[in-house]
Amino acid sequence: MADDIITISPGSRFRAAMVLAIIADALQIIVFPAFIEGAISPADDILDLGIGALLVNLLGWHWEFLPSFLAKLVPGVDLVPFWTMAVANVYRKSKRMAVTAEESREERPALRGK
Repeated sequence: MADDIITISPGSRFRAAMVLAIIADALQIIVFPAFIEGAISPADDILDLGIGALLVNLLGWHWEFLPSFLAKLVPGVDLVPFWTMAVANVYRKSKRMAVTAEESREERPALRGK
């Protein structure tokens, strides 16, 4: 039996990561403060661990995720949409790297056989 690997294009990975980050931030900013009291809420912590794991699974490890995770542990600071900003920053950096790689490919054309 052959191993069938399902691949997801980078565009849809970033879209899924952005949707997850927006949903997580909306839950933490709007829903959780209304129903769950206390700065040390287990629901917030479980959501942060899950979203962090999903984002690393979708996009790979990026340093932007670490400050986002740590900032969510500080009371009051967790009202800033750090997950959304982290995914947007990873997307911005990946686009910049793709443009740089394309420019370097255009500057050094491939050698052609004689």
